[in-house]
Amino acid sequence: MHGLGVTGGAGLAYGAMATIGLAPTATAAEHAFQGPKMDDLIGRPGGAPKVVVLGAGPAGLCSAYELRKAGYDVTVLEGRTRPGGRVWTVRKGTTETDLDGETQRCTFSEGQVFNLGATRIPQSHITIDYCRELGVELQVFPNQNANAMVNYAGDTPLSKSSVTYRAAKADTYGYMSELLQKATSQGALDQVLSREDKEALSEFLSGFGDLSSDGRYVGSTRRGYSTEPGAGLDFGSETRPAPMSDVIRSGIGRNFAFEFGYDQAMMMFTPVGGMDRIYHAFQERIGRGRITYGAEVTGLRNTSSGVTVDYRAGGRDRSVRADYVICTIPPQLVGRLRTNLPADVLTALGAAKPVAAGKLAIEYSRRWWELDQRIFGGASNTDRDISQIMFPFDHYNADRGVVVGYYNTGRRQEAFEPLTHKQRLAKAVAEGVEIHGDAYRRNISSSFSGSWRRTKYSEGAWASWQGAGGSHGGAATPEYKKLLEPAGRVYFAGDHLSNAIAWQHGAFTSARSVVTALHRRVMV
Repeated sequence: MHGLGVTGGAGLAYGAMATIGLAPTATAAEHAFQGPKMDDLIGRPGGAPKVVVLGAGPAGLCSAYELRKAGYDVTVLEGRTRPGGRVWTVRKGTTETDLDGETQRCTFSEGQVFNLGATRIPQSHITIDYCRELGVELQVFPNQNANAMVNYAGDTPLSKSSVTYRAAKADTYGYMSELLQKATSQGALDQVLSREDKEALSEFLSGFGDLSSDGRYVGSTRRGYSTEPGAGLDFGSETRPAPMSDVIRSGIGRNFAFEFGYDQAMMMFTPVGGMDRIYHAFQERIGRGRITYGAEVTGLRNTSSGVTVDYRAGGRDRSVRADYVICTIPPQLVGRLRTNLPADVLTALGAAKPVAAGKLAIEYSRRWWELDQRIFGGASNTDRDISQIMFPFDHYNADRGVVVGYYNTGRRQEAFEPLTHKQRLAKAVAEGVEIHGDAYRRNISSSFSGSWRRTKYSEGAWASWQGAGGSHGGAATPEYKKLLEPAGRVYFAGDHLSNAIAWQHGAFTSARSVVTALHRRVMV
């Protein structure tokens, strides 16, 4: 850092130190991340260091983008022929051959898209900041919909019946409020609540549960109408609540907690035209010439003066030397490379286990969900293998649209994973008919499906850390912590090394952390 101070003056040196976190500032904690700037490298002899980034997914392209701001010589190697990695948008003409050898070619109508990878962005995530910085237009993603359905198996009177979210919530919250109101009035909470507390609770429950004057839930317009109100004396027909016992035993409220999740609450957003618009924008800023697609990495070696990466592209074996490498290849795939990484690093990489997940999209030539069932976005939920049906967030009131026939993980996805696409479609449609009726099997014009574990260069949707507790990545495991440090001149980045696993935000925060650490190492 001495050379930087001499060349650029004390003010420049201090500013550069502050940028990379080496100089204290009174308001440092208040500032958002700022990538290294060109000024940070003034006075550094020998030109900018060369960094090879392995993978053109969110972590890889974010790393390359931030390093390019400081003038680093960056090369990105990507095995696929597109940017985005596991963030994958399918549209007309998309062709993919899975690891079982089945090839699908998308025949959606022009303008229809299917986010086979990430599909929604929470308000708090820095993904939105990158969309602003890169000029990627966003639109609302309706994560919830009162007119969507819940339908669960079982042996109760409500089992295998489709109930709107609106009615399910009204009945569940109504009866919960009635029961708590009774418990309060009968003295069951006297040991924990004062008289004033009970009065306040009673007032809250009356409104929250829509209770009658005598404290009962008897239903109301919250449940919706079987026929909508009209003009004059046409008051419509309200739907009636199911009996309390049926509502409780059926468990129709089992998915309500999903929308309370910090990263699932409305409003949510998605890029216009597909999630991959973000990564095409990154590509444009980085420079298409700095990204080599169809480059399958085969080896990775620390040397006495840098790092050597071996890869195969265009039918030829090639090598590239760099000062540093940022590896964003999924951890379960790194162990297959020819490397001289230490044994404990390879063990740490192996501790991140790939999760099974998959999606299937169905294009309909008639938007029956809007025309017949008044569903505009959101999702229906079930305990069948499809898990959920997600309705389009785009092209409202158009002639056709793409419905996500399932998005599932774990055991439910394992029921679909070994099937051919045709078999997946048949199973998904059969289960969808049980929820939305015969309209679900009519007017199907095309479809496309994918399984992350059966997709080359992914072989998993995201990582699950063995022995990790809670929801904060793999923070409880020594393997997770091991990969936060570089192995020689090799750095690791990805959502699996963040506290937002399975989110683009996690990949971006990991990339920014690695860029800061690498830049600090170069500048000291």
